[in-house]
Amino acid sequence: MSLPITDITDRVVSHALGLGLFETVNRAEPKNAPGNGLTCAIWTERIGFVRSSGLASGSARLVFTVRIYSNINAAPDEAIDPEMLNAVDQLFAAYSADFTLGDLVRHVDLLGVYGVPLEAVAGYLLVEGGEYRVITIVLPLIVNDLWTEGETA
Repeated sequence: MSLPITDITDRVVSHALGLGLFETVNRAEPKNAPGNGLTCAIWTERIGFVRSSGLASGSARLVFTVRIYSNINAAPDEAIDPEMLNAVDQLFAAYSADFTLGDLVRHVDLLGVYGVPLEAVAGYLLVEGGEYRVITIVLPLIVNDLWTEGETA
């Protein structure tokens, strides 16, 4: 089996799009400044074996970064964090409800059995001279039986 990265990425992106909260949803970290509304960017951060791999095949921990951006000048200060946290709350609910991403993965590692759990960290980021409030979600996915293990001659 090979990693169905396009299908998995499509499923992660579809959750963000389906919420209807974002002005744009990007499939990569943006190189240009996001707009004035909420923007979501999604990209692959890392991949590696997990210890629950068997002797015949290797399973993986695939981590996506899901970052939400808001221009700090786009809304009253007191409205920025609640709007962003609402988006995080709805994304967490979507990931919890679609625990296997339509059977594409074993599960979303909500509790961090194989590393960092599903979590979100807030901060600030400068993009093209503009300052943005960001919340970065770590989305860990466990994918079964990706690589055949064996001996080579």
